[in-house]
Formats: sequence, structure tokens, C-alpha cells
Amino acid sequence: MSGSRMADRLMLLDTASLYFRAFHGLPDSITRKDGTPVNAIRGLLDMIARLSTDFEATHVIACWDDAWRPRWRVDLVPSYKENRLDESSTASRFVEVVPEGLTAQIPMIREVLGLAGIAIVGVEDHEADDVIGTYASIADLPVDVVTGDRDLFQVVDDDRDVRVIYTARGMKNLDVLTEKSVVAKYRVLPEQYADFATLRGDASDGLPGVAGIGEKTAASLLGEYGTLAALREAAEDGDADLSASVRGKLTAAADYLDVAPTVVAVKRDLDVPSLDDARARLRPVAGDDRDALERLGDEWNLGGSLTRFLAALDAH
Repeated sequence: MSGSRMADRLMLLDTASLYFRAFHGLPDSITRKDGTPVNAIRGLLDMIARLSTDFEATHVIACWDDAWRPRWRVDLVPSYKENRLDESSTASRFVEVVPEGLTAQIPMIREVLGLAGIAIVGVEDHEADDVIGTYASIADLPVDVVTGDRDLFQVVDDDRDVRVIYTARGMKNLDVLTEKSVVAKYRVLPEQYADFATLRGDASDGLPGVAGIGEKTAASLLGEYGTLAALREAAEDGDADLSASVRGKLTAAADYLDVAPTVVAVKRDLDVPSLDDARARLRPVAGDDRDALERLGDEWNLGGSLTRFLAALDAH
């Protein structure tokens, strides 16, 4: 790398969120010779190349869903991500609905990232969100979290320079979220976001929320009471200045509110490897690994996406 060394910055990838977006953003007619689609691989490589360059990441971790629907979360809220279950799923084995053309690419993605030296970290019985929450909490350098998942807004922390690079509007319209932008969008602080999501619910995650309490009411209540715990205490206090309507809605949802905060809150204390042990620092790909990647690039028809990806790593 020429010139002065850039300041260290960690980028945490919500990997599944990105490869799903890549798969749906590029035609599955992009295939290798045997007809297997490679659109998700190509798209993901281009995303990592662009993101790591534009946001000057020096370290990258591809955070992985070792369990996309952990049993312990389902035990607390049985409807959690139930809408994403494949019909073949059983009580003992959760199978996510994944397009056939994407399923074949997931091990290929791991192979390419591994050869490129991109750290891949997952934790048994936990989601990528929990890995992200842990690294965002323990890293001693600035952090960018790349995701299309609103749940991760709870990790935004201006004091620790933790931002979310939000991909929901596409790679050409990325939103960089700080505390100010979370408050502007939802009228709650990032540390209130998990309580806000619990109250509001989230159909995409199978979280029912509290019936009759939407985003505006949830934000207003948290603005007044600060936390869900304080709000529930007020609901139980007959002298508290809380409307009978809201009190009744919270009381009716008591069983859900007893467990949902544990489901919604990302973990911050998982046993994960250090950045050094994970080999999270970006570096050029050289030697046998580069030869192997270039061979795969030819065999798998990765084209300019691999070229751009390698060039981004060469800049380190």
C-alpha cells in the first residue's frame, strides 16, 4: 500500500443479509460451466470490495449464522422466524426457505472467502447478529456494521464510533446510521431500539409485538419512560399517569413481554476469537491461495467481480 497507513477500522458483515441481497440483485442466469448460479458470489465479492474501499476498512469479519433460528429464541417466542421455515422443517430441525440457486452457492462463498483470507466467525446456536453485537461491544477500534436488518440499529454507539451501514435501499443508496439518524428516523435512542422493536413487533421476524401499539406509540412511551422495564412498572402502578388503554394492552401482552426482550436483544458477550486470532486484518492474497482463487475465478466464471475484489485487498 502506498502512502500513509489508514487508521484501523473494523467492518462487520451480516453475511447472509448481503448474499441474499446479491442473489436477488443479479440474474441467476450468471452461472459456471455446469449451470450452477454464481450471482450471489459475484455480488458479494463486489460488495466487499466496494464497502471495504469506500469506508476504509482495515479489518473485516464475515459474521455467520451458525443457527439462523436458535432453539433458545424459539423456546421463548415460538413464532420467531416461523414465516421463514421450509415445509420440510420438523420440531427438531429448522430449515430456512432459501432459493435453490442460492443454497448451492453458500459453501462456494465460504471457500472463496477462506482462500482470500477473509475472517469468517460464527458461534454455535447463535445468529450473525449476536456475533456482530459482541464484536461491536468489545472492539477497541471504530466499527462499521453492514446489514439490511433493522435489529442491529441497537448496536449504534457514537461514543465508541460504532455505525451501521444500512443496505435496505440498495448499494447505490447506502444509509450510514449514527445515534442522530436513528433518533431522527424512529424517535428512540439506539439503546432503546430493542425495547422499541419488542413493543412494535416485526412481522419479518415473527414477533407479534403488543397489539394496538405501533411505532409512534412505542416511541412516545419510551420517550416518556425510558425503558420497557420502567414502562411495565408504570403499567402495574395504579397511580402512574398511564392511560387505561395502554395499561390494558401491556397487561394483555404480559407473557410476551416477559420473554421477547431476550429474543430481540443481540448478544454482547459471546466467546469469539480476538481480531488477531480471527486474522481479521485485510491483506493482499498471495502465493498458493491467489493461484487457487484465480483458478476458481476461471472455473466458476467469477469474472470482473473477483478481479475487483483482489484489487481491493491488494490495496492493503
